Amino acid sequence: CRCTVDSRVTRVAWLNRSTILYTGNDKWSIDPRVILVANSKTQYSIEIQNVDIYDEGPYTCSVQTDNHPKTSRVHLIVQVPPTIVEISSNIVVNEGNNVSLSCIATGRPEPVVNWRYLSPKAHGFMSEDEYLEITGITREQSGLYECSAANDVSSPDVRRVKVTVNYPPYILDARNIGVPLGHQGILQCDALAVPAAEFFWYKEDKRLSDSRKGVKVENRETFSRVTFFNVSEQDYGNYTCVAMNRLGHSNASVILFEKFQSTSSPLLQEETTAALTPPKGPGAVHDGNSGSSRCLLCTPLFLLFFVLCLSLLLPPAQF
Repeated sequence: CRCTVDSRVTRVAWLNRSTILYTGNDKWSIDPRVILVANSKTQYSIEIQNVDIYDEGPYTCSVQTDNHPKTSRVHLIVQVPPTIVEISSNIVVNEGNNVSLSCIATGRPEPVVNWRYLSPKAHGFMSEDEYLEITGITREQSGLYECSAANDVSSPDVRRVKVTVNYPPYILDARNIGVPLGHQGILQCDALAVPAAEFFWYKEDKRLSDSRKGVKVENRETFSRVTFFNVSEQDYGNYTCVAMNRLGHSNASVILFEKFQSTSSPLLQEETTAALTPPKGPGAVHDGNSGSSRCLLCTPLFLLFFVLCLSLLLPPAQF
């Protein structure tokens, strides 16, 4: 705080409201943050270090000139960056319940508080207030919610709250599968749930487990898988996948059925190709209709034709 003086000034003092801080070079204030920085023929100034909001208010420079007192007043305005002093904790709630979030902030000037949902599908602010109310929350509304407190003094103060929405299992996908006898087969069941679902597999009324020879059951957070390493006739049939948590359960039916092997295997193709290739040498012809080769000398018609020709060529006595 600066006060300009001239040679006619005989006495000077700084006051805060009615409290004397300095008179001339004498310090009256017990506050160590208040110091005298200039006392000359042209200037009388004090400094307040590490200012806080309690220092805000009027400051008066009082001077005495030719027995006529004069004063000069300045009002100190203390600005404070926004600070969030209280905010709701992370919350876990069941789907369909109501949620109330609060965010209390301080600052000078008073900060503006906004709530927004951190989701790619969300647009703009959900609330331009310290409080955010969500009625009948859904599973799609779970995630992070951000509170922002802002004024013109500095950058906003930002805090986040995680909202977890519990809901019963929902099976996304469970498909029937065909597997040839003796091959490996895999049944899979995908489900979403919060908390994560437990999976159980049944064939008719009997539960499957890893104890069954040749079968492996794997459970993960979002899916369950049953692997049959060598499918037998007994493995074919209808299976039920059950996904369960404390809020409910869901089930789906999956069929493991026999899938017959295609005749277009490399071995069969080799055999077919060999059958379609005419054999070399006399007495062999290729039958285009049947796709196979046969010996002409082995047909009954040819034998009859051969006997008739022979009877015509030989003399009757010799025949």
